Amino acid sequence: MRNDQYAILFPQEICRKIFPPKRTIDFFEALLGDADEGSYDIELQYAGASGKQINFDLLLHERPGHCLACNLTLGLPQVFSRHPIINIAGIVDEIDQILGEKAITGEWNLGYTQQRSNAMHAIPLAIELEEPGT
Repeated sequence: MRNDQYAILFPQEICRKIFPPKRTIDFFEALLGDADEGSYDIELQYAGASGKQINFDLLLHERPGHCLACNLTLGLPQVFSRHPIINIAGIVDEIDQILGEKAITGEWNLGYTQQRSNAMHAIPLAIELEEPGT
């Protein structure tokens, strides 16, 4: 399968199904006791593929009236990788289901938080792909 064909499998509507907006609400309710206290909304976005790796971003969009400061987001990859509501392993499982027979997901990792703008940060999710039958 050519790399550019993965984009067809992961349009924004599918990414919203994999990581629905309600998950942000649930995350902040569990973390802070009140979803309105969270300073950002989380969105999953397909970010391309290279070699035997498929990439997504967890986009952190600043909420109106809140501040998306670096010191709030730098440690998030470690938190997200373990948090049961964010459930990165579950996200990878859903991606695996969508890939079907085209590829099999393997190891995954979350990269460092990247500041894309004052109002948006991104946490890269890299997933290794294996050929079916290997």
